[in-house]
Amino acid sequence: MHTSLSRTSKHYLALCGGVGGAKLALGLAHVLPPDQLTIVVNTGDDFEHLNLSICPDIDTVTYTLAGLVQPDQGWGRRDESFAALDTVKRLGGETWFQLGDRDIGLHLMRSMLLGEGSSLSTVTSRISKRLGVTHEIAPMTDDIVRTTLDTVSGSMPFQHYFVKARCAPAITGIRYLGAEQARISPALDRALTDPGLSGVFICPSNPYLSIDPILALPGVRSMLADISAPVIAVAPIVDGQAIKGPTAKIMRELAIEPSAAAVAAHYADFLDGYVVDASDRMTLPDVQVIPFGVVMTTLADKVALASRCLAFSEQLAGPQ
Repeated sequence: MHTSLSRTSKHYLALCGGVGGAKLALGLAHVLPPDQLTIVVNTGDDFEHLNLSICPDIDTVTYTLAGLVQPDQGWGRRDESFAALDTVKRLGGETWFQLGDRDIGLHLMRSMLLGEGSSLSTVTSRISKRLGVTHEIAPMTDDIVRTTLDTVSGSMPFQHYFVKARCAPAITGIRYLGAEQARISPALDRALTDPGLSGVFICPSNPYLSIDPILALPGVRSMLADISAPVIAVAPIVDGQAIKGPTAKIMRELAIEPSAAAVAAHYADFLDGYVVDASDRMTLPDVQVIPFGVVMTTLADKVALASRCLAFSEQLAGPQ
């Protein structure tokens, strides 16, 4: 049941990655009806493994909104089994990327549908609806974009760095291969050009690994800068520490201070509002900053933050 803001003329866009982004996306889905929210997800993490097309961030958001996610880790399916992976291991296959049996079923369907010529947008919509998700989840693009990490140990595809190498090698640069030639997805294009767009939320995902691949697509940064709707980001850093994942480590390795203020500077060309933890009170030029609890542990935390973001967006938009 949606608790507020049921005006059908309004529409909101959330840009997110995996675990951290999915938390705010879930909160937004609890306070906005399906026709008012589009969730566009990073696909720079996507890769082929065991001949399966795997979209980790899309799957995390889908499982989260479907109520199927493994709650202790925030990704993967709950009540998962690993019989198929055990067989792969016994037969000498690679098992560094954990694939549960239920998860494999989804990847099999995605791979089959993509192989038949369906777009990733179409496949994502079909899968999410079949799993009971009523809000729109869409990829950032239907084209192939692959995040690649340049490290002291050589260049690595994202999943090799993130999972196989456990984020250990120091990073010297990040590239989004294919982004310059890619086209934004139909859902992202519709949202950014919708005259009813009332707010854009940059979820508290890793700015460099989850949000930047979206921003690297042609026209996205300029469209965000040009839209009249407020663009609000939620800080993924609290008191110099990442809420989730290697954000602070990556920032240090790229010679960037790991702080909420540095993340705001990264989004400075389009940012209108910024939600930070109470421990990170700050003022920023041309950006309104509000303190609020950005660490989301419970569903109540997620809904509260989402509600605050929506109220903040209305405040920044002013009288309509």
